[in-house]
Amino acid sequence: MNYMKTAILLAGMTALFMGVGFLIGGRTGMLIALAIAAAMNFWSYWGSDKAVLNMYGAQEVDQNSAPDLYQMTWEMTQRAGMPMPRLFIIHEDQPNAFATGRNPENAAVAVNTGLLNSLSREEVAGVIAHELAHIKNRDTLIMTVTATLAGAVSMLANFAAFSGSSSTENRNGFGIIGTIAMMILAPLAASIVQMAISRSREYEADKMGAEICGNPIWLASALAKIAGSHTVNGTAEHNPQTAHMFIINPLSGERMDNLFSTHPDTGNRIAALQQLAQAWGTGGHVGYAQPEAAPWGSRARRNGPWG
Repeated sequence: MNYMKTAILLAGMTALFMGVGFLIGGRTGMLIALAIAAAMNFWSYWGSDKAVLNMYGAQEVDQNSAPDLYQMTWEMTQRAGMPMPRLFIIHEDQPNAFATGRNPENAAVAVNTGLLNSLSREEVAGVIAHELAHIKNRDTLIMTVTATLAGAVSMLANFAAFSGSSSTENRNGFGIIGTIAMMILAPLAASIVQMAISRSREYEADKMGAEICGNPIWLASALAKIAGSHTVNGTAEHNPQTAHMFIINPLSGERMDNLFSTHPDTGNRIAALQQLAQAWGTGGHVGYAQPEAAPWGSRARRNGPWG
């Protein structure tokens, strides 16, 4: 159902983009809009992962610099039947994580030092599993495309405001009032569609992530701790267009599943994971090997490059 919803929303985003181009310049404007979208999506497909990792100053780690994190991730990729992604550490106190990359063969998972230093090893496993689920479902590509289209719609709306329209279609039926309405409503509609796709994919990644790590409660506990953190993510505050990438919204704590939230309500996500754990029985089925009970942070500070 979530895949069907995502397909419908992506189709709506594309139709909105083409419609804005048509209103600006008729059929020619629609074709130009498609050309712009193709160029932007080509760039986002090949280079957006590097751009966002550089934006956050992410430091790549491997089995030598972060042996525990690498081994944990590798074991879960084997369980999920997927390639090992590149791993990155972000020096940020706010506990959070995100995945990026155009496909499972060219993917990366980035975690903040705040997450490694405040969550238990089980909870970190739940977070990593969630990000692996995004990669396996190719959500990273879907979210990149929607973000690019949303930005392109806003760009076209701004272009219309400054240039107006000389097309016959616009002169007869659009006019200045229509242009103003488009300036306001088109970017808003694009943002709503982008956020709706993001929320839909988060629920699916939670479920698959629980299956990958073997225990829904690990991820549920991690979500509760991350959502309860009041640390500010300075980089995200200056780059709000990246907020949908994180496991929890790094900008604000949304309390409702509404049209204007980038993530589902955390309480609803936790409740769904708890129901999944009850369905499996005894807190989840046997899967990923039981990790140490000691907090992850103490080991991270000793062995990792972020201490």
